[in-house]
Amino acid sequence: MDKKAGGWIAIAAVPVVVFTTAFSILLFGSAASATCNPESGPSSSVSIDPKAVPDTTISGYGHEQLVNAAYIIQAGKDLGLSVRDQTIGVMTSMGESSLIVLDRGDSAGPDSRGLFQQRGNGAWGSYDDRMNPYISSTNFFKKLATIEDRDSLAPTIVAHRVQVNADPYHYEKFWDSAVAVVEGLSGIDTGLQGGNGNKVCSNGALLPGEVSASGWAMPGTGPITDPFGMRLHPTEGVWRLHRGTDLQAGGCDGPIWAAQDGVVSRVGFDSAGNGTITVDHGGGVQTSYLHMYGSGFLVRAGDKVEAGQQIARTGSSGQSTGCHLHFVVNINGNAVDPVPFMAEVGVKLG
Repeated sequence: MDKKAGGWIAIAAVPVVVFTTAFSILLFGSAASATCNPESGPSSSVSIDPKAVPDTTISGYGHEQLVNAAYIIQAGKDLGLSVRDQTIGVMTSMGESSLIVLDRGDSAGPDSRGLFQQRGNGAWGSYDDRMNPYISSTNFFKKLATIEDRDSLAPTIVAHRVQVNADPYHYEKFWDSAVAVVEGLSGIDTGLQGGNGNKVCSNGALLPGEVSASGWAMPGTGPITDPFGMRLHPTEGVWRLHRGTDLQAGGCDGPIWAAQDGVVSRVGFDSAGNGTITVDHGGGVQTSYLHMYGSGFLVRAGDKVEAGQQIARTGSSGQSTGCHLHFVVNINGNAVDPVPFMAEVGVKLG
């Protein structure tokens, strides 16, 4: 993919910086890890009787709010959903109503009611349904269950797809409290991690990548579909330097991983429409990951990420003819060939 239009990625090439080669690739986590959660795990569900909720406070939420959280948890359980799904439900209600059955809406939705501020447009049932914590939770989860790729999405994005609110990241600040409430009420270590919930105990949802002994990770799986170097641009039809390496990366919605620990410096679309994440690793080294759709971004600018952390899902935005990852390595602002660079740090691309 050519980056002439997206001028914020540099065009000059410099020799690859040599690092100590480490050939041992080890698995960063496991989808079947027994230490992730010996009692349940994010693929199973938890249960709590709303009538048995103790008169206590968890993460600032009092007894009435915890009873409502128990109704949410139980509704998810009765539909056979996972504890991650249940926790997303609690998180969403925290963001919509502070776990209170509200008999009022707001300027955006004057007819919104209940734990999830569901509107009276027929999709969420009657007024009585929306004011019933168990029924309203059940209706929330029924819509959530139709999101087939939800296990590969950040919890706040799942909530946004159900609620269709203005800010898709509105809910992420409630994730820690939701995990605390679900674990506090159920008495079970769910294995769900804190922060924004993007990194969870792997159940096939956010998949961990492979990290070399030197601490670098494979950014995507599959073969190389287009190498670094001069080529005929596939969408513009001109001879031009291809400033990265294209990987098949699992095809559409495949996992994309941070190549090294760092701080996300940019998330968004360049002037050519290429969905892009850039991670600053320090020492003048940056990596960029291109062609994701907006729904494929799993991190935000300013986030600290770890090598092997899933940061995105493969897409085909901008100057792309099919779902793939365009992986760029910049050193002091200059693009270098990612294949020998990554080989020097123990990671074989393709």
